[in-house]
Amino acid sequence: MIALRKPLPDKPFVIVICFLTTLLLLSACQKKEPVPDIRPVRTIEIERHEVGDPIILTGQLRARDEISLAFRLTGKLTERLANVGDIVKTGQIVARLDAENEKNAENASEADYGAAIAVLEQAKSAEQRLQNLLLARAVSRTEYEVALRQLKTAKAQVVAAKAKLDTAKDQLSYTTLTAETDGIITAKGAEPGEVVAAGQMILLLARQNGRDGVFDMPAKVIRAGLSTSQQVEVWLADNPDIRVSGLIREVSPQADPMTRTHRVKVSLNEVPPGMFLGSTIVGRLRLHSSMQIEIPSSALALLHDKSAVWVVNPDDMTVQRRHVIVAQYNQDTVVIVDGLKEGERIVTAGVQFLYEGQKVRLLGEGR
Repeated sequence: MIALRKPLPDKPFVIVICFLTTLLLLSACQKKEPVPDIRPVRTIEIERHEVGDPIILTGQLRARDEISLAFRLTGKLTERLANVGDIVKTGQIVARLDAENEKNAENASEADYGAAIAVLEQAKSAEQRLQNLLLARAVSRTEYEVALRQLKTAKAQVVAAKAKLDTAKDQLSYTTLTAETDGIITAKGAEPGEVVAAGQMILLLARQNGRDGVFDMPAKVIRAGLSTSQQVEVWLADNPDIRVSGLIREVSPQADPMTRTHRVKVSLNEVPPGMFLGSTIVGRLRLHSSMQIEIPSSALALLHDKSAVWVVNPDDMTVQRRHVIVAQYNQDTVVIVDGLKEGERIVTAGVQFLYEGQKVRLLGEGR
């Protein structure tokens, strides 16, 4: 029998099939190139600013100048025409005493002054008459000198009576209490019907211009170098958004015998609306302040068990780890004394996910 042979395919077709198969195998064996991992990070630019030991204390907002309005006399208070919170003007009457005795004294002084004037006029007439008789040699020299002495005595009595009258008028005016300047009443010390002593505070008047933040500071803060003209940041205890800056204008050299603290007054020239007299305020200042580099604590990393930070290279947006020297650890920040320069940018969040030379993208910038 004759065996039939299977026809072979054309040679060019076989070559094409083999070539395509080889290409498919090569492409399958090739590894895909990894896509660069770009990590989004938060950063800050390094700059120097004033850094020091923070001191935070609580105090009160008070008037820079307070005047105690009081009578110069002892008497019965009949009227108090102002209350706490009232705004008063210069010369405005705010209180009165019972002035019956002072009025009687003024009337008596006026009568004495009038009598002294009458005696003076009589003495003048007598002296003039005797002077003319002396020139006519009708009276002796001795009689004229007696009339002259009586004239001098009458003049002195008029001066004394006038002084007593002026004193009586002053005493009567002291029964009326007036405001010495524009301001607001912050306290009262007596009610109508009470018998008050001379000098006793009837009303406390706070001047309109100028406010002070008053703080009681411990002695160790004073010894640490607290001085006048030092800046203090002040805000309301119940609303930190209402704040103002001031300068220390007075440091008490003597400690309070009970609390052993020193009274410190901070001048606040422009008080924002909402800061009322008597409000509880918070003051913050820094001792031994100097221009230093302060960064968030979250920016710290480790390099061979030492403190380091990730510095961003602005040319290719990669990060490099750099050793830094920390001078002071605060609650949320650290003070760097070496390893960073002004104008450099460091990563503050996500430092635990970075590696050397990694590309980063600053949050807030376009993708």
